[in-house]
Amino acid sequence: MQDISGTPEEGQQLVNSYGDGGFRVSGVRYEGNIIILPDQTLNWSLERIDELTVESLQPVLDAEPAVEILLIGCGGMMAFIEEEVRAKLRSKGITIDSMDSGAAVRTYNVLLLEKRRVAAALIAS
Repeated sequence: MQDISGTPEEGQQLVNSYGDGGFRVSGVRYEGNIIILPDQTLNWSLERIDELTVESLQPVLDAEPAVEILLIGCGGMMAFIEEEVRAKLRSKGITIDSMDSGAAVRTYNVLLLEKRRVAAALIAS
């Protein structure tokens, strides 16, 4: 399991560690895939990155205040995100970036601690 450090503000969701099929976020262990918003972490029913749809990202689209950056953690390797998904998120003012889940976790933590409105949709590896 990879440890990640940093000091979040009260209520912020910081990823403490990842691996072994899940994530530890703000001291709570989540098995499987998750969506992390700055103020909450949700289980994500998506099983594989090739099943990604706009609908599967609805919690990100519904977030208040609005998310500016969405990091997609594709598991062990980066994967291509369909243009339809990218276009829909862009139309809502959300920049999307895909990478392996470890890189997404590290990037999410840095952006969160910089007080950016960031979210991450993460496939466990």
